[in-house]
Amino acid sequence: MVASCVAFLLLSLFLPLLLLGWWKRWHRGLAARHVVVVVLGDVGRSPRMQYHALSLVKSGFSVTLLGFCNSKPHSELLESDKIQVVKLTELQGLAVGPRVLRYGVKVVFQAVYLLWKLMWREPAAYIFLQNPPGLPSISVCWLVGCLCGSKLVIDWHNYGYSIMALVHGATHPIVLLAKWYEKFFGRLSHLNLCVTNAMREDLAENWCIRAVTVYDKPASFFKETPLDLQHELFMKLGRTHSLFMGCSEPSDPATERSAFTEKDAQTRLVTHLCGRPALLVSSTSWTEDEDFSILLAALEKFEQWASDGDSLPSLVCVITGKGPLKEHYIRLISQKHFQRIQVCTPWLEAEDYPLLLGSADLGVCLHKSSSGLDLPMKVVDMFGCCLPVCAVNFK
Repeated sequence: MVASCVAFLLLSLFLPLLLLGWWKRWHRGLAARHVVVVVLGDVGRSPRMQYHALSLVKSGFSVTLLGFCNSKPHSELLESDKIQVVKLTELQGLAVGPRVLRYGVKVVFQAVYLLWKLMWREPAAYIFLQNPPGLPSISVCWLVGCLCGSKLVIDWHNYGYSIMALVHGATHPIVLLAKWYEKFFGRLSHLNLCVTNAMREDLAENWCIRAVTVYDKPASFFKETPLDLQHELFMKLGRTHSLFMGCSEPSDPATERSAFTEKDAQTRLVTHLCGRPALLVSSTSWTEDEDFSILLAALEKFEQWASDGDSLPSLVCVITGKGPLKEHYIRLISQKHFQRIQVCTPWLEAEDYPLLLGSADLGVCLHKSSSGLDLPMKVVDMFGCCLPVCAVNFK
């Protein structure tokens, strides 16, 4: 009796999927110029996948982009009539019970939810998937590809299990299971992309996966910011963050002054403010693979040198991004008593971020690759803005 009930339940679940998959294969001609891009994360914080979507459109494809929309993607992506953004709802795990059980339940629900979302999209020739996170998205996208005749393309940014190992340790059963899962299902893809030659070689030697290195390149809007746009940005940010506003009032009330620039009331000419502070910018996802205590220690040394009479400018340090450790580091920053340094941690609109990079004097990247194989996109964006970067060294 129990076996019959289980068989009936499985048939009820998979028969509609098989029928839907058969219908999609029948209409495969519609899929020839359509691609689904899957990000089981925040689309606004996944620039490489946004660029993939835009590049596919320029190559004549229509694109459906699935992902969480916690932050706004770039306007060029939203304004394209060839890109449909499908918002995924971020599923929360159980509030009670053992951590392993809570995590398992969340993964199962995510798998069913993503499967449902993908199966009800129009037929696609390719499914582009960002990894990590790959649990459960790799297996779900592979299954959808089998049912619907779509080819799975995985873009390897890093290894998901190596990020989990930062929290649980490399020998934790969950980490070992995640590594096996990533390795097994990763081999089932039709095409693999990766961000560095080091990752390509590791995939080939240790995972038996052949990948093509596609280097990150900054988008066209990452460039040096003209002085007039710098001034507009500083005035805009000054409305919510006072450190961007000037400390002294101009002699002419009609003159606009920020902490860095001044716009003449008569000529409308923008100039750098005499004695302006230096602007340091860092972008982070506030996770375990970025140790911001390094930056805080460096700021303390800078403060000490400035207090000892060294000829150093005052410093404005802007750390932008969202993530789980943000509040922890904000508390640490608030405990510092800097006199020559001001720190703020805003979340910028997608259009303002490249303008800020193009206005800064120095970029900082503290990304310590959990696998030692990936290259942070933020450094590439900073280079696009001709911004010198101090970064943590890794393989």
